[in-house]
Amino acid sequence: MYRKSIIVALILVYLVIIAGAVVRMTGSGMGCPDWPKCFGYIIPPTEQSQLDWHANQSYKKGQVIIFDESLRIAKEDFNTSNAFEAKNWNGYDKHDYAVFNPWHTWIEYVNRLFGALAGLAFLVMLGAALFKERNKKRITLSIIAVLLIGFQGWIGATVVYSVLSPVRITIHMVIALIIVALLIYMLYEATEHSLKFKYDASFKTGMLVALALTLVQIILGTQVRQHVDDTIDNVGYAAKSLWLERPELTFYIHRSFSVIVFLLNAWLFQRNRKKGLGHSSFNWVVLLICLEILTGILMYYLDFPFLSQPLHLVIASVLFGIQYYILLTAFKEKTVHNTTTLV
Repeated sequence: MYRKSIIVALILVYLVIIAGAVVRMTGSGMGCPDWPKCFGYIIPPTEQSQLDWHANQSYKKGQVIIFDESLRIAKEDFNTSNAFEAKNWNGYDKHDYAVFNPWHTWIEYVNRLFGALAGLAFLVMLGAALFKERNKKRITLSIIAVLLIGFQGWIGATVVYSVLSPVRITIHMVIALIIVALLIYMLYEATEHSLKFKYDASFKTGMLVALALTLVQIILGTQVRQHVDDTIDNVGYAAKSLWLERPELTFYIHRSFSVIVFLLNAWLFQRNRKKGLGHSSFNWVVLLICLEILTGILMYYLDFPFLSQPLHLVIASVLFGIQYYILLTAFKEKTVHNTTTLV
């Protein structure tokens, strides 16, 4: 039960990352301008008319409308008269963004829904640790995981309140990867293996550097994406050929780093095979790096083909997870007693 709950939680975290990547690709981050609800609704509106002020209509406390290009929140349950009365409404004090786009709203809503499901999975995992495992280490790790996913939810709220602050978006992504790493460690610790991994100090050090470079690349990638978002604000979504016409220095660093990442991981792949270290999962690392480079080339030279952006981020996140798992197995020579690997 405990191990299965970790797997479910890990899958849901990756689904949140996928949904978040689609949110970023479509510019839907402010699709729900409030948090945790969406325009004051548990299930968001589908039409602009649901957010317009109407005469002679009943409104519930907390219901949100868009009036005079700003969000207004009903103070109490009341019925409107023939004219708008400001005394019945509070302004929204977190930010001044008040745009409704049904596509953006529902894309962001699905992202939040996956986040809520992930939160529930973490609670189930904690329950399994408390009542099934009764292992202090696993209980402690589960509590840390629940606290982290709660903190991640709060960071998500601050991203909305800041109207998509680049720094907070980056923090949001890094915390997601920390959660992935924690879950993989918990799964590794709860899983028995039958494979023997040979210890090699150079391979271990190389894996540490490779994992750090992947993390740096993801952070740099979020900065490149921010530049793209800023350009989109100026030229629009239709002008894809202009999105990276004048890239910033961060883009060139990001692109150059990919060569270093490829060469280092190619060396690790060769060393693993030559020394017979037993890390068969490294085949996935090579494949994912090749796909990552390919999606990067497609975005730059073919003007961001459909789904190339979310794929680029999701592949990087999966790569990070697999590299972290390999790093766990590279720290010391050990035989664990299970018939399967994690990847």
